[in-house]
Amino acid sequence: MGYFTAYLMKYYPTEFIAAMLNSVIGINEKVAYYIRFAKEIGIELLPPNINEGYSKFTVKGDNIYFGLASVKNVGVNVIENIVKARNQKGSFTSLVDFCNKIEVKEINKRAVESLIKAGAFDSLKVYRSRLLAVHEKILDSVSSQKKKNIEGQLSLFADFSEVKSEAMEIKYPEIKEFEKKYLLSMEKEMTGIYISGHPLDEYKETLDLAVNTKISDLIVEEALEGEVAESYKVEDGARVIIGGIISEVSKKITRNNAMMAFVKVEDMYGSIEVVIFPKVLEKCISFIAEDSLVIVSGRVSVKEDEQPKILAEDIKPLLKINEDKIYILIEEQNELKAAMKKISTVAINYRGDCPIYICTKKERKKFLISNDLRLDSSIDSILELKGIFGEENIKVQK
Repeated sequence: MGYFTAYLMKYYPTEFIAAMLNSVIGINEKVAYYIRFAKEIGIELLPPNINEGYSKFTVKGDNIYFGLASVKNVGVNVIENIVKARNQKGSFTSLVDFCNKIEVKEINKRAVESLIKAGAFDSLKVYRSRLLAVHEKILDSVSSQKKKNIEGQLSLFADFSEVKSEAMEIKYPEIKEFEKKYLLSMEKEMTGIYISGHPLDEYKETLDLAVNTKISDLIVEEALEGEVAESYKVEDGARVIIGGIISEVSKKITRNNAMMAFVKVEDMYGSIEVVIFPKVLEKCISFIAEDSLVIVSGRVSVKEDEQPKILAEDIKPLLKINEDKIYILIEEQNELKAAMKKISTVAINYRGDCPIYICTKKERKKFLISNDLRLDSSIDSILELKGIFGEENIKVQK
């Protein structure tokens, strides 16, 4: 078996990985693993696409198209009807054209909404926000028009497939596209994984500086068919620092009537369970929620026949490194605490991700202020600092 796996991986890697993805459809963690493996060897996963995709993951050149049937609320029958309409009537040019060419009775509003959220209509070059705003109206209009056709308002000999979509053209509202993080969140909701990016992409530099361990170094990944899985890379009790996004939260009440939490944290390489005991949770409970970005320090717990867990000792928000840096000049080190207290009053209204350094004239020292007191670098926050410390004592540098 190992020989055949090695042979297929060498000569048909794209086809082999597509086949593996099709064998684990519906098991999100395994799908994510094979997608991650594909990227590592230079194979790209293309997003869902109503004009290119099929029910299963399919190969196109050196890339793999996401299987449309893996989108939530969209069954195989719906995809087969989409492919049939596409083959018989040509590629879809707009959402109206799509609804005209598809048998409306074979697809519902929920399925269309799910496909939009998953990015399957992105090739039409219309914002997902605009498509979601009008898709129900379009479906209702097309359905109503087709009923009128059946009732005989068109000639009995008319070719319904030739009804021009322009007759039902709907003007899209002038609204902006959703922020990237919401687009990714919709993809995760509909497919179980992030496709067009990852919420942590823009935090890569921060993570490289803040963590000492990737989650993939802690867990035992399911090996490719025919390969032997790796053993644990980190020993039981080892101290690690990981960073990522919280994807699941479960809170429990202990026998002592205190609250603890079990959360799943994932980075761009894998996911792991983090156990947060009451004393630690009390300090960080305000940002322990789904989609929160965190840095977790703790000990690894390894038990036989279980994936490792992290017993959290400290959890902090993950803050993006800002290219701007704010420098505040004070006379001497004895004024440091008073200066930090003044900064905290500014942070009430202008909290952000810009690091602040306090420099002392007398000792010629520089102190990096706690992340809790980071500010934004807006004109208003800088003016307020200048009003407190003096214009000549505030500098903003890249």
